[in-house]
Amino acid sequence: MENSRRDFLRRTCALVAGVSVSPFAANGTTDTETEQAIKYAIIHDETKCIGCNACAEACRETNHVPEGVSRLSIEKTGPYGEYPNQYYHFTRHSCEHCEDAPCVNVCPTGAAYIDKKTGIVSVKADKCVGCQYCLLACPYDIRFINPVTKAADKCDFCQETNLKQGKQPACVEVCPTNALVFGNLKDPNSLLVSTLKTNATQRNKQDLGTRPKLFRITAKPGEISI
Repeated sequence: MENSRRDFLRRTCALVAGVSVSPFAANGTTDTETEQAIKYAIIHDETKCIGCNACAEACRETNHVPEGVSRLSIEKTGPYGEYPNQYYHFTRHSCEHCEDAPCVNVCPTGAAYIDKKTGIVSVKADKCVGCQYCLLACPYDIRFINPVTKAADKCDFCQETNLKQGKQPACVEVCPTNALVFGNLKDPNSLLVSTLKTNATQRNKQDLGTRPKLFRITAKPGEISI
């Protein structure tokens, strides 16, 4: 019965593929001006990241992410400089948790949504029909279809795992160099806010108006020693 429902909805989505999708999700969670007490964000300090991939492995284990896909990866570029003084840069590749999220705006079933209480961009797997509109709309190319659930998937700051237990996201907990800072942008006394105030940061593709909540302290030389 469930498969039949999915097939029907997929065909329906295909029929309307040439029609503009309303910029408002079915559950109305695209109203980013709604006042809220919590607005989660994360900082990746590239000056501290050593490219060990502990964050990616912890994410996979904690959130039961199947092999072959990933919610989080660390992209290595380089080497830069002249031998023997060469170095690499490490960049976090994961959901940016946009305040105006294109993936949410195009979702025809309301499966993609922004949690009004926390600002987390997430997915209701039972509502997803696998149409892949959100994959195409994401300007950061981070969403994927989970081969087990057959639904769109991505980082949700461990919303259904660690956060429910009062913990930090798995990636933050295991980082050996404290390169990740997670917290509430609405809390002026949080480590997140104080770090943002005392460091120059960048965000990806700000010109698109998505207002991402993944901040980067830009890279300097550094790599794990083996």
